[in-house]
Amino acid sequence: MEDGERLLPKGFPKLKNDTFLRAARGEETEHTPVWCMRQAGRYLPEFRETRAAQDFFATCQSPKLCCELTLQPLRRFPLDAAIIFSDILVVPQALGMEVVMVPGKGPTFTEPLKEVEDLLKLRQKVDVTAELGYVFQAITLTRHSLEGRVPLIGFSGAPWTLMSYMIEGGGSTTMAKAKSWLYRHPEASHRLLRLLADVVTDYLVGQVAAGAQALQLFESHAGHLGPEQFQDFALPYIRDIAQGVKSKLKEEALPLVPMIIFAKDAHYALRDLAHAGYEVVGLDWTIRPQEARAQIGKDVTLQGNLDPCALYAPKEKIGELVKKMLEGFGTQRYIANLGHGLYPDMSPEHVGAFVEAVHAHSRHINKHR
Repeated sequence: MEDGERLLPKGFPKLKNDTFLRAARGEETEHTPVWCMRQAGRYLPEFRETRAAQDFFATCQSPKLCCELTLQPLRRFPLDAAIIFSDILVVPQALGMEVVMVPGKGPTFTEPLKEVEDLLKLRQKVDVTAELGYVFQAITLTRHSLEGRVPLIGFSGAPWTLMSYMIEGGGSTTMAKAKSWLYRHPEASHRLLRLLADVVTDYLVGQVAAGAQALQLFESHAGHLGPEQFQDFALPYIRDIAQGVKSKLKEEALPLVPMIIFAKDAHYALRDLAHAGYEVVGLDWTIRPQEARAQIGKDVTLQGNLDPCALYAPKEKIGELVKKMLEGFGTQRYIANLGHGLYPDMSPEHVGAFVEAVHAHSRHINKHR
C-alpha cells in the first residue's frame, strides 16, 4: 500500500490475544501480559535498516514506515501489545514549532520558547486531524496490518513534559529554564499547559477513532518536579486529560479504551495518580513493587518496572529478576514492562529472554497458586 492509499478505521480484524486489555481492566489472565517501552527501536537491526535513509520526523510522518516499525518487534517476540511508532514531540510541531533530530544530540527546537510573548507564536486552535492526521493514518494501517494479533497502544506526551521540551529546546539534565517559568511566570505556564492539555485530549481521542485500543500518557519529566510543583503544574492536567478523553469518547460513541499514566520518578504522587482517572499506573524501576501496590491500592492495574539495564545481564539472571518482579507484583492486575524504554545497544536476544521469562514464570505461578 502507498501512503496515499488510506484504509478506513472500521472492519478491523477480530482480536485474538486480549490478555493485555484484560489485565488493564483488572480481569483475570492466564499469564501476565508484557510489552516494552521503545520496543520498536534502534536495538533491532531491521529497525536501523528501515530508518537508515530517512529523517526521523519524516519517518514519523509516513504511515507506511510507522506501521512497518511498529510490527517489527512483533515478528521477533511474543509480545502482548504493540505501540504505534511515533514521537511525543509531534504535538509541539502541531502547535507550529519546528523540531529537528540532530545526530548525536537528539530532538532540537530551532526556536524554543524564551519569553512569555513567544506563546503568541503558537497555534491557539489546533485541528488535530489536519496537523496530526498522519499519526491517525499510521494507527489505522497498523491496526489492520496486525490482523488482530495483539492490541495497539496509542500515546502522547503529557503537558509538563511537552512544555519542558518547548522551553529547554531539547533534552536537559536540570530543566532549569522550564522550571524557572513555573516560578517566574505561573499564569503563562498554566496558559501553555492548558493549551497542551486540550490538544493532547483531542489527539488521544483521534487515536482511538483511528483504531488505538489503549492509550499511554508519558509524563517523562515528572521527576524534575517536587511534590508541590507536580500538584500545581502536572497533576491537574493529567487528570483533565483522562476526564476529557473519556467524556469525548462517550460523546462520539467510541470505545472507552483503558488509559495508562506513566509519570517517571513521581513516587511522591502515586496515591494521587491512582485516583487520576487511569486504569493503569506505570512505574519506573526505582520503587519496590510492594510499596507501589500499598500506595496505589488494589483497584488499579500496575505496569512496569524492571530496570532496563537488567537486560545487559546474562539470560539466566534476567529470568531470576523477572521471577522476583512477578512475585513482588503478583501475576494479576499487572502488566510486565521495563521501568523505562529499551536502549539502542541492547541485545534483541535478551529482550526475547525477558518476554519469554514473563510468560513462563507467570504461568507457573498461576498454575501453583
